[in-house]
Amino acid sequence: MNASRLALVTGANQGLGRAFTEGLAARMDPGDLVLLTGRDPQRVAAAAREVAALPGTRARVEGRVLDVTDTEAIARLAEDLGARHGGVDVVLSNAVARVLPDESQSARADEFIDVSNTATHAVLRSFGPVLRPGGRLLVVASGLGTLGHLDPRLHPLFDGASLDQVEYAVESWRGAVHHGTSEEAGWPRWLNIPSKVAQVAAVRAVAAERREQDLAAGTLIASVCPGMVDTPTSRPWFSDYSQAQTPEQAAEAVLDLVFAEGADPALYGELVQFGKALPWHAGAPLTEQDRLLTP
Repeated sequence: MNASRLALVTGANQGLGRAFTEGLAARMDPGDLVLLTGRDPQRVAAAAREVAALPGTRARVEGRVLDVTDTEAIARLAEDLGARHGGVDVVLSNAVARVLPDESQSARADEFIDVSNTATHAVLRSFGPVLRPGGRLLVVASGLGTLGHLDPRLHPLFDGASLDQVEYAVESWRGAVHHGTSEEAGWPRWLNIPSKVAQVAAVRAVAAERREQDLAAGTLIASVCPGMVDTPTSRPWFSDYSQAQTPEQAAEAVLDLVFAEGADPALYGELVQFGKALPWHAGAPLTEQDRLLTP
């Protein structure tokens, strides 16, 4: 990647997103710019000031208000950055909606899907065209995003699907949740599983269309699994956190992917964890987790 690079992190006020921002600002050059984004203006401004003041920060850090549930705002931001800077070098799509185990999954479905999936689709559509040669567009997903975690009846909705088809599948799932028919159709009760599978499928769809030209240019589009991270969003879901990473530790492998030379064909379009691609068809439905949740 060339000098005067531009990086963008969504969901960057705290946790993993904040760690990504700090790591980018420390590894990039003084002429580079890292944009930290979030929904709350005061929190965004405070986070940007704090990261900029850290001893290890080298790049410029600025805050930008962005509500990822507003797809038009995502498109406007991409257009603006393309016009002002000639493109973007790094996009880390990290926004996530917090949902607790004792909350109704169906009641939280719209917010969860809008933040995790509708936003992912918008980021891919809007920032893909302004990603500079040699750039990185990474969507933070999960090891639960492999196809095998879904009922086999649902596999054709995502396997080899286009981005439009993934979007249609997500909206069909949303509708089934609201109509109370999702479980009989095979959808897991736990929102996180279909959401993560759909995120990975969306990345795979876009990557399939761009693979040849991107690999020739050293550009990488992929989804990433940072592993178990100790954050307020994930802590309520697990009883054993002895192996959990801090956000700063979890960010390292993703940042290594950002700054690696070229684009590894084995990782392009895949779900990457600790530098290795996770098999798309791996995994098994987590029925026990579903039984513990409120519909």
